[in-house]
Amino acid sequence: MMKVAKPVVLFLLCTLFLACKEEQKLPAEPVDALTSTFYFIRHAEKDRSDPENIDPELTQDGLGRAMKWAEVLDHVALDAIYTTDYERTSMTAAPAAVKQDITVQYYDPRNVDLEAFKAANLGKNVLVVGHSNTTPDFVNKMIGEEKYDGMDDTDNSSMFIVQITGNSTTDIRLKIDWVKN
Repeated sequence: MMKVAKPVVLFLLCTLFLACKEEQKLPAEPVDALTSTFYFIRHAEKDRSDPENIDPELTQDGLGRAMKWAEVLDHVALDAIYTTDYERTSMTAAPAAVKQDITVQYYDPRNVDLEAFKAANLGKNVLVVGHSNTTPDFVNKMIGEEKYDGMDDTDNSSMFIVQITGNSTTDIRLKIDWVKN
């Protein structure tokens, strides 16, 4: 009886082991099922003291707002941060980049290859910092419709969130009322 039981037990153990191995082979998630989330903001308040300066830095209020944006995005595990190559956008992105240890990448809003941009950021959480005219335009291109007009030049508190899952795209514009301390 013992001679018969050992092979049967061994057979059952092997079958159980192989069955467990098979269960571990989950089907790969289809690429189009990955969710990409893009957070678009305009740079914070810029220094307007020299109208001739085309690349001003942020004001003290702007630096404070940049810090607040980093706090707002603190709960989001960002994978990438893009800004235009201007002081005000770079300075707006800097606190989030430092907090999340991400190297900022520069983009030219006039020359974005939209499909390449989406592909490079598939399944990622991405912050994009732009300007009053380029941010809504970029969002419109991402969602495939002319939904958002240019932003008022004093609007430093809007965030557009675009989420893409497969062929489905959703978007929302949030307006954050900042309370001064």
